[in-house]
Amino acid sequence: MNSLQRVFSKITLKPSAGSERHQRPEANEDDFVEFRGGDVENPRNWSLARKRYITAITLLLSANGSIASSITAGNSQSITEEFGISTVAAQLPISLFLLGFCAGPLLFGPLSEFYGRRWILYTTFFLYFCCTYLTAWPPNLGGLLVGRFLAGSFASGPFVIGPAVLVDLWDKGERGNAMGILICISWVGPALGTVISGFFELKKNWRWSTYACLWLGSFTIMLMFTIPETHSPTILTQKARLARHQGHNMQSAGEASRPKLLQLYKTALTRPWVLLFDTISFLCCLYSCLISALQYMLFNIYPIVFHDLRGWNVGVSQLPVLGQAIGAVFGLLIIFYHSRCRKRKADMGRDMLPEDHMILAMIGGVGFPISMLWLSWSAQYNSVHWIVPTAGGTVLATCLMLIHVSCFSYITDTYADYAASVIAVNIVVRCVSSAGAPLFTTQMFDSIGIGGGGSLIAGTAALLAITPFLFYRYGHTIRSKSKYALA
Repeated sequence: MNSLQRVFSKITLKPSAGSERHQRPEANEDDFVEFRGGDVENPRNWSLARKRYITAITLLLSANGSIASSITAGNSQSITEEFGISTVAAQLPISLFLLGFCAGPLLFGPLSEFYGRRWILYTTFFLYFCCTYLTAWPPNLGGLLVGRFLAGSFASGPFVIGPAVLVDLWDKGERGNAMGILICISWVGPALGTVISGFFELKKNWRWSTYACLWLGSFTIMLMFTIPETHSPTILTQKARLARHQGHNMQSAGEASRPKLLQLYKTALTRPWVLLFDTISFLCCLYSCLISALQYMLFNIYPIVFHDLRGWNVGVSQLPVLGQAIGAVFGLLIIFYHSRCRKRKADMGRDMLPEDHMILAMIGGVGFPISMLWLSWSAQYNSVHWIVPTAGGTVLATCLMLIHVSCFSYITDTYADYAASVIAVNIVVRCVSSAGAPLFTTQMFDSIGIGGGGSLIAGTAALLAITPFLFYRYGHTIRSKSKYALA
């Protein structure tokens, strides 16, 4: 029996406890169940190979939603022709998918704290897959839009729960790289989705873009069911229930102090909006809004530059978008290097302040308007070689990645006890700004030109570029005056 249990453990990637499962669980001084030292049921004690595998599947689950968010970006023409709508209305599948993403931090995040990660991941991704299946054969435009909104809502589950799974598995010093890759996926995924849809538009139609999401989703679902529960309080609750079944009168700390689900949602739905207007949170959200809006504006800007102005075909005109993915990876490598430097300084005994994260944001803040001007004004003229605006877009993506990750890390460290609520409201406002961006980008750049539109964005970025410098110099003072931030 123990041999069979060990074999099954390899399939589910959850370590077999063997005969240890029949022993009385360890209890602390309050008689609550806790993990023993080296307990194989503690996710932090799982083997490195298991933790890496679960991390990889978690990243793949998030990648599905990221790619799907922009999978119709290159299909405006076929959507317009099939449903007889304007080019602006053809952007609604993207906008509604992104609006649906708001459900993640407000709905599924609290559920994962209450019921654990595993079944919320299973349920949300399976429902995302079902809704994506429906969007492949909608009876009309309304069916497509409703399906995209619901698909976005359920895709946000793995996207929001993913970071929580990484926290469950890795110590603070170990999970930095995985978190960086997870954030990078939110940049690389939409770029890939845009390119994929562009080439399907060239030979097929928008439905084939949705088929691509279904193919990826089918592969992911098979791997998803190998993910075990990683939420320690949920695992301890299961251990306590097993102990009671065996005749031991024990409970876990989570069972004793478990809030009601209604109270959990009351906090989850109200606290983020209170924290939104705290100074640091508000300015970081403002900066994040501009970055996220620009990310999805670029998926309309590149076709204007390379398809409308330069006459490239629908598929090839999307290829320069890959510069965004390359730039995001460059930014990620810089972040890895900076994190390693911070770790060395911490090992030497130096205190690490939240404001240290602003160093990269200051670099990105200065580079943002410069690279935006580089991209827009070099794209304005067809006589300029195509590599010049593409390189500008790559540098722009690197700068945006540096700002985004720095702000994310800063608010996480600043609002330690309220980090989940601050991150939740940050994600919501980013999704709302991203959803609105595709609806006005084409008209804006048709009216004032590529150079003029880029200059407007660069000017806004220049005004916000002072934010990381302000936080780096006066962040401690601002934190000391906040009711929620660490002093």
